[in-house]
Amino acid sequence: MDAITFPNGPITMAGDLHLPGDIDRTARHAAVVVVHPGGGVKEQAAGLYAARLAEQGFVALAFDASYQGDSGGEPHHLEDPYARVDDVRAAVDHLQTLDFVDPERIGALGICAGGGYAVNAAMTDYRIKALTTVSAVNIGTSFRRGWYGADSDAAAVPTLRAVAQQRTAEASQGAEPAYLPYVPAEPDENTPRDLVEAGEYYLTPRAAHPNAKNKLLFTKSVSRIFTFDAFHMVEDLLTQPLLVVAGSEAGSLWMSTELHGRARTAKRLRVVEGGTHMDFYDVPKYLDQAVAEAVPFYEEHLAARPAGRD
Repeated sequence: MDAITFPNGPITMAGDLHLPGDIDRTARHAAVVVVHPGGGVKEQAAGLYAARLAEQGFVALAFDASYQGDSGGEPHHLEDPYARVDDVRAAVDHLQTLDFVDPERIGALGICAGGGYAVNAAMTDYRIKALTTVSAVNIGTSFRRGWYGADSDAAAVPTLRAVAQQRTAEASQGAEPAYLPYVPAEPDENTPRDLVEAGEYYLTPRAAHPNAKNKLLFTKSVSRIFTFDAFHMVEDLLTQPLLVVAGSEAGSLWMSTELHGRARTAKRLRVVEGGTHMDFYDVPKYLDQAVAEAVPFYEEHLAARPAGRD
């Protein structure tokens, strides 16, 4: 694994480039951009998937989102969906500069919110030839409608009013910037199971990392997230082959099934029995199954330039 940096406009991105152990640098290889969840960093789930893909012969790039982790951009702890999508494009840019990567054989794999960002990037960047989502989350829809998707979009209005009040306090009253947690530090009986497990992942030695601080800049992040729809126009603009992997017990499953149902390209939905949302981050049984689905998918669709729709 090589620690690298690459440009994204004025921002310097930090990444880990995972390479097959026996890589022939005189040949051109298929590559996969791996997009981390909201609140995550490259050393967590994204790095695990990148390492597994490299073991199977792919060049795989995991990176920290702009404004997060070791990547540049200020203010830090900003979750900007539009920047996150552009990060994916910048990662493809970098892979295409590498002599040992075939620029026509680049795929993407996104986990959780990274899945939604990867979908949105693929819809407007056809250099991405094949796409996999794992425990996909459409972050804007999830923030507006709740983890289970039970609320209406109008449920976002009180939060947006709070954003407006906080912006006023920061702009004219000298208030300190406010932050939200990505995952609840003190869950209660009303906390969805997946988010309880997210706390167990991010906030304990299981996967805690000093660059994943469970902080989301309130005003600047929420106003961007709430109007974002990762799947907007997916019916018409997503032309690449699509693999959707999710657990049968995940509260987020509805977002994966919605994506699969709406996409009109060559597609496959793999629902793994018994899996929760967080199981696919690092639990070997589920991580192995997701990789086992993704590897032949990429071997098929990155072996030569995909034709697109069936």
